Amino acid sequence: MTRSLAADLAYALDPVLFARDVLDFDPDPWQGKFLGSPSRRILLNCSRQSGKSTTTAVLATHTALYQPGALILLIAPAERQSKELFSKVAQFLKAVEPSVAMEEDNKKSATLSNGSRIVALPGDGRTIRGFSSPSLIVEDEAAFVGDETHTSIRPMLAVGGGRLILMSTPNGRRGHFFDAWENGGPAWQRIKVRADECPRIAPEFLEDERATLGDWRYRQEYFCHFTDNNDQVFSFDEVMAALSDDEPLCIAPLVTTAWGALT
Repeated sequence: MTRSLAADLAYALDPVLFARDVLDFDPDPWQGKFLGSPSRRILLNCSRQSGKSTTTAVLATHTALYQPGALILLIAPAERQSKELFSKVAQFLKAVEPSVAMEEDNKKSATLSNGSRIVALPGDGRTIRGFSSPSLIVEDEAAFVGDETHTSIRPMLAVGGGRLILMSTPNGRRGHFFDAWENGGPAWQRIKVRADECPRIAPEFLEDERATLGDWRYRQEYFCHFTDNNDQVFSFDEVMAALSDDEPLCIAPLVTTAWGALT
């Protein structure tokens, strides 16, 4: 099976068309918005099981095929997780017709005949240095990736204009994912996907999860809320109020609150 030059050009210009026609993947509206976005920095604040990993795997596949020589890095808190994301990309590559020629293909990396390379990496800032000019970095479960690792990633994008995608469910009001969502400014495109916006998640399942998990964890896992953990003595808002530039630093109310929580 061969594709016409016109069809291939259309797929190169339109990742959504490529997903539908070549990968047999029909995106949800938010997935189409993400795949068609030209933004260089994107935050995906998404419910569990909303399809964020599959969608970024589509983008990684499209980038590898239509940007010859592209370096694509898949990063997660643990190697097992980054390998899982890599396996989704590998499955999509195998679905492409005519088949994609591979010069290297294993469980953690693949090199295409056009020179593009896809590499799965663990979230350890001490071991992922050394890559330069990636076309695309996908940071999976970004709220759980250490800030040191994220800091080591960013200089890789200094040359070449590569894209950075952070995707995650929230993990409290802390860390680089939360900071980018709250304070990153217009440099970031933000896409939020709640569980009740995903047609594959049944309302009955969500009701059961609410009863099982409790309110704050349920809202975090399925409704994209950056919530303070139950074991925090001070809430994020209390700490920020105490550090306000507009008011004198006053820790007495916080000390009183902490003492009451401990007695």
